[in-house]
Amino acid sequence: MGLMSNLWVGKSGLSMSQYSINTTAHNLANVDTPGFVRQQMILGTASYLTVGQNAISKMQTGLGVNAEEVKQVRDIFLDKAYRQEIGRESFYRTQYEAVEEMENVFGEVEGVAFQNSLKDFWVSLQELAKEPESIVTRASLVQTAVSFTERAENIYNQIRKYQVNLNEQIESKVARINEIGDTIAELNKKICQNEGNGIENANDLRDQRNLLLDELGEYVNVTYREGMNGQVSVLVEQMPFVTEGTVFHMSTTPQVELLTKQLTKEYGGDEEAFEKAKSEAERICNSTNMLVPTWPIYGDREVFNFDRIPEAKNNTDIGGLKGLILARGTRVGKYSDLPIKPSEADFTEDDYFDEDAYKLAMANYQLEVDKYNSQIEPSVIMTVQAQFDQLVHGIVTTINDILCPNKEYVLGESVTITKRDGSTVTYNAGDTVRIFDKENAPIGMDEKNTAGTELFSRKSTPRYETVTLADGTELMIYNEEDPLDNYTMYTLGEIEINENILEDKSMLPLNKNDKTGEFDIKTAEELLNKWQEKFAALSPNNYTVYNFDSYYTAFIAELANRGDTLITAAEKQDMLVQSIENKRLSTTAVSSDEELTNLIRYQHAYNAAARYMNVVDEMLEHVVSNM
Repeated sequence: MGLMSNLWVGKSGLSMSQYSINTTAHNLANVDTPGFVRQQMILGTASYLTVGQNAISKMQTGLGVNAEEVKQVRDIFLDKAYRQEIGRESFYRTQYEAVEEMENVFGEVEGVAFQNSLKDFWVSLQELAKEPESIVTRASLVQTAVSFTERAENIYNQIRKYQVNLNEQIESKVARINEIGDTIAELNKKICQNEGNGIENANDLRDQRNLLLDELGEYVNVTYREGMNGQVSVLVEQMPFVTEGTVFHMSTTPQVELLTKQLTKEYGGDEEAFEKAKSEAERICNSTNMLVPTWPIYGDREVFNFDRIPEAKNNTDIGGLKGLILARGTRVGKYSDLPIKPSEADFTEDDYFDEDAYKLAMANYQLEVDKYNSQIEPSVIMTVQAQFDQLVHGIVTTINDILCPNKEYVLGESVTITKRDGSTVTYNAGDTVRIFDKENAPIGMDEKNTAGTELFSRKSTPRYETVTLADGTELMIYNEEDPLDNYTMYTLGEIEINENILEDKSMLPLNKNDKTGEFDIKTAEELLNKWQEKFAALSPNNYTVYNFDSYYTAFIAELANRGDTLITAAEKQDMLVQSIENKRLSTTAVSSDEELTNLIRYQHAYNAAARYMNVVDEMLEHVVSNM
């Protein structure tokens, strides 16, 4: 009985050595396989045979060695840390890439930096002030204005094109996330089937699944849990994504559809409310087809919650997809997105300061600032669009208001104006409107001495609507800019050079309106002075007010600073990710030298077991032959 059991001991030694050699060979074969984790053969003692019993203990003999499991050498805590930190690194790097794109657009547009357009405009105004009577200098100013407008529009179109093209990246990432989810679910099933007998571990399949979880962590904030059956349940942004046997796919929904649903509920939920909500949503979204990741299974609920500004302490700054959406924004930014702080002078009349009205205006201003800080400022592209549009709007309206000045007028009767689109606006008696100031406006040097000709026009809305009062008085009422109607605004995408001035440069109003026909040097000087006057701050969070040139310089500097902040955060995260990855590799990576050493050791163990078997065999032969 003893010798026979010794044969079993030797056999187990041979088998376990062979299994260990196979495991080592498997490690060596996958030394360059991405995601492969080093495997170890864990050995333990086999069962014992009881051959007797004494007063103290049982008399047992061992049956050798047994394979407990083929174990993966990995640290789950490092895995979780890696997936979180690589998601944070991707969040900041994605936004930095958007900043880089914006810097490229402004730094080099068709070979010429936009800064040159501002300088050329300033030089043209200076030359005009020197020779305001020269049709050549006027033509030069008009041509410079054309170049300025075209370059500004070109930048606007490039930014908007880039913003819309980010939809393709978003769709691509969402498709890849869904593909990862499907593959994880498939691997879950295979792992469950292979490990169902409770004997072996499906380590190679687990390696594939862990590699997919690493990639998924780069796109979104991932949490996961492995069940008793080996299947992993995955949550994305705290919502179920992969469960046992089910994958809840993401989708992409146009922003306008989501906003329409939301507004429809607010407006009552009926058909009339839907039409109103749809129109309002299209206006807010400015006809842009921004896509938003959603969960169709949860009623098109948005995947990401931007109610809170993303920050590290709340772990809300994780995931390249989230960073991409944040950088892109939800619509096109405009100058009207930048709140303007009320001035006490606007509420003072005849030494009386209306404190209540001022406090109300400041309260509304603070609400607008909060809205800007939560919806516009976090987005790289929307911030750039709004600030750049404010610069162009400031230049355009400043020049127009000098060439075509307005004044306030109190209506003595109600007036209805029909606009080009067929809509009507009614002003009641006693309303204060702005009208063209004929008495103080310069005129052109054309034959008709035309007045009220602006240099920059809105594509869809004329500067004035002419009405005739009951007493025969003719008024040119200024079409006010409406932030709710893009077509009424002097905003990028809606600005062009006045066609009349393009056809006849002499219509540029730079002559005195005193029937002398002399050239109005004061108007030319006012253009120079206004160019150098301070007109706006970059944002409500910036208290420095700039003129046009210094505004653009500060604008580019702020963009560069933002990019530096983002790339610094991304690089710090990259160092942290590399540190975690190095720690993971020190545990999981296959060392060919170490494995070759193990191979030699297991070969010696195999040889030792074989020699042991030979000895037992000789002993058995000796016993049998001498019986």
